[in-house]
Formats: sequence, structure tokens, C-alpha cells
Amino acid sequence: MQPLTISLIQSHLFWEDKANNLKQFSEKISMLPNETQVVILPEMFSTGFSMKPEQLAETMDGPTVEWIKQTAKQYRKIITGSIIIEENGHYYNRLIWMLPNGQHYHYDKRHLFGFAGEDKHYTAGEKRLIVQVNGWKICLMVCYDLRFPVWSRQRPLDENKEVSYDVLIYVANWPQRRNHPWKTLLQARAIENQSYVVGVNRVGDDGNNIYHSGDSMLVDPVGAIVWQQADDEAVFTYTLQPDALHQIRNHFPFLNDADNFLLL
Repeated sequence: MQPLTISLIQSHLFWEDKANNLKQFSEKISMLPNETQVVILPEMFSTGFSMKPEQLAETMDGPTVEWIKQTAKQYRKIITGSIIIEENGHYYNRLIWMLPNGQHYHYDKRHLFGFAGEDKHYTAGEKRLIVQVNGWKICLMVCYDLRFPVWSRQRPLDENKEVSYDVLIYVANWPQRRNHPWKTLLQARAIENQSYVVGVNRVGDDGNNIYHSGDSMLVDPVGAIVWQQADDEAVFTYTLQPDALHQIRNHFPFLNDADNFLLL
């Protein structure tokens, strides 16, 4: 493992306005330091958390995916965040993981937010996505997935005592009225999985007059908050150090005592 530099972008979103959202993120990404390797954007960063996929969805060949591809190539950075995708007659809240060379992977949000009717408009994903950068294994999740610890749980250590992942990322549109669970569960996921946890949320009011305080956060593997920002737009860049992670896991080998389980 080598050091890994990530940039978290906490931003307001223009409601259901792809052009202005892509424009603002182009500007923000253009100002990131050269050393940034991974850029993390909020959930549904091109539209806001909209329940109108029939009007807003694109295919994987559409303009938003093309924007991600060209931006990743231009700035030579991995870009991730979720957008609304239509595929085979179904709509997905899909997180894209785009490499600078155009290769990409995706994760479809598993837990759909029934309280807002997301389950009535979107299809749930069935598989986790774990990617690798600089030797770091990164597990990618979306918003409401945070409330369900089994889905993000480290699998039992393999025969080489290897963990499933080293960083857990949540992209979100999480309202301020429920920010206590957001902040608490990000720390809990870090503690129970002995991994870095990154939560990137939006700020401001959405089209339903629901306020988002952001509270984007980077948490270390013992649950300590490295960075958090409420209410204001913010960009935070940080370099993850493998020695710090290994020191924690070696000193507190809690994962050796975890229950064996199989997720069906």
C-alpha cells in the first residue's frame, strides 16, 4: 500500500439542473491540488435526490457519464459519486467509479429510502463494489446504506488474515433533521470495521425545501473525526497513510475475533 490522497467535495446542488451542477463541479475539480487521486462527490450530484427518474435518467452512454469520463481524463483523477441511470427498463441510483483511462465500475444503491418513496421509482442493487487504488481496498456505498451495518460489514478474515477493505465511502443527500444518526453511524462503521470512513453529503435546501447541513466527515479506524464541516460548501483534501492503518489494526486485532457469517 502507498499513501492515497482523496478530496471530498461538499456542495449545494441545483435542483434537477444537470447543466449547472456539472458546471459547478467542473470548476471545483479544476481547483483541486495535483496530488489528489480520488475525488468524491455527493449522491445524485447532477440532479439532487429526485424521485423523477422518468424525466432525468440517462443511460451509461449519456452526457453525465461522458462528463465524468472526460473530467477524470482531463485532470487525471478518479471521480466517484452517484447519478440516475436507466438500464433495461429499470432506474438505478448508481454510483460511478471512473478511472482516468475511461475504465469504470458501478454500484447500485442497495437500500432504497422508502420513507421518501425511492423504492417506488428505483430498483435496488444486489452486489457490493470494492475497488483498489494504490493497494487500498475501497468499499463504495450510497446514503441510506449507512443504516444497515451487515451490508458494509467486513467479511471474516481470509486465510492470509486479509480484510475486505480499508476505506468505506458513503455519498449522500442526508437531511439536517436526521444528522445525528448520520454523524454517529459514520463513526460506528469506522470502529466496527477498523477502516477509514468517508461521508460526503450535500448542503442547502433541495426542491422539496428540505435543508441539508452537509456534515461531511472523514473518520479514522478508531472512530476519531479527522475532519467535519457543517452548513457551508467545502473541499477537503487528505492523504491516507497505510502505516497509520496498519498500526491500529496490529495493536487492536479485533477483527480476528469477529463472527463468521455468509451474506446471501
